[in-house]
Amino acid sequence: MTGVEREATRARGAAPGFKVAILGAAGGIGQPLSLLMKMSPLVSTLHLYDVFNTPGVVADLSHTNTSAVVRGFLGNDQLGPALDGMDLVIIPAGVPRKPGMTRDDLFNINAGIVRTLIEGVAKHCPRAIINIISNPVNSTVPIAAEVLKKAGVYDPKRLFGVTTLDVVRANTFVADVIGVDPKMVDVPVLGGHAGITILPILSQATPKFTFTDKEVAYLTNRIQNGGTEVVEAKKGAGSATLSMAYAAAKFAESCLRALQGESGIVECAYVDCEVTELPFFATKVRIGRSGIEEIYPLGPLNAHEREGLEKLKPELHESIQKGVKFVQNPPAPKS
Repeated sequence: MTGVEREATRARGAAPGFKVAILGAAGGIGQPLSLLMKMSPLVSTLHLYDVFNTPGVVADLSHTNTSAVVRGFLGNDQLGPALDGMDLVIIPAGVPRKPGMTRDDLFNINAGIVRTLIEGVAKHCPRAIINIISNPVNSTVPIAAEVLKKAGVYDPKRLFGVTTLDVVRANTFVADVIGVDPKMVDVPVLGGHAGITILPILSQATPKFTFTDKEVAYLTNRIQNGGTEVVEAKKGAGSATLSMAYAAAKFAESCLRALQGESGIVECAYVDCEVTELPFFATKVRIGRSGIEEIYPLGPLNAHEREGLEKLKPELHESIQKGVKFVQNPPAPKS
């Protein structure tokens, strides 16, 4: 021991940058995501919140020699302090999907968790950019919107469902097929974030490439079922945690760069928009200092993609309505 009090060793939040909170920081996605955000030079203060094991995660991460200051918050009564003054809130909280679990099973557990966390955001940092990762995203983003509306603080420009993992998978799988570096590939992925609601627009892929019907079928199926591929490969020991953390950090970094004033930042995300008749849809958006600055139209679709678009709408509509009704007509508590 040096005799130096730990509290006095360093000015809190001394590094220039933004204040970021991760809600669900001790989970399978939360831990690697916390590490990646601790490594970001754009983060000055990193608040890690969970209902278990946050002190251990904070102790571990605090030993890494990057400039962000890490603070931990444990349990429901520390949610407020975790959120006070945050610029960006990332929410991976909830249970992961396990073999045999449906999205409905996930909804029944995660919907209430997301509602509680967003109530905290509405009260303590209503102007923060919100990144929702908790599945099923097709329903949890509408839940967040309804909670924020009830609190009178809803700004659709600041609420994002993170679908970046679908884009990351699409870029990786397309690169494998055409034989290039994945970093050179950009495939827009529209729609939602589950099964057939995930619509990769291969006709708009960069670099331009003419795929065979067989390649289109293979790529579309693999991109739509990438999460299931990982769940089955892990044999009940988890879901897509590392790739999701990577994708979430990538999207969060784009949000922080936009907050800093960088221009021309375009990402696919699941947002409140009017690109279709559905109230939420994943599409390309340009992000700026105040959140979404521009929502791009779907662009030209080929016959296969138009067919996929029509197929996904009923399922996505149902998922959206399920989220809305959960807040507007909450289920009766179990006796």
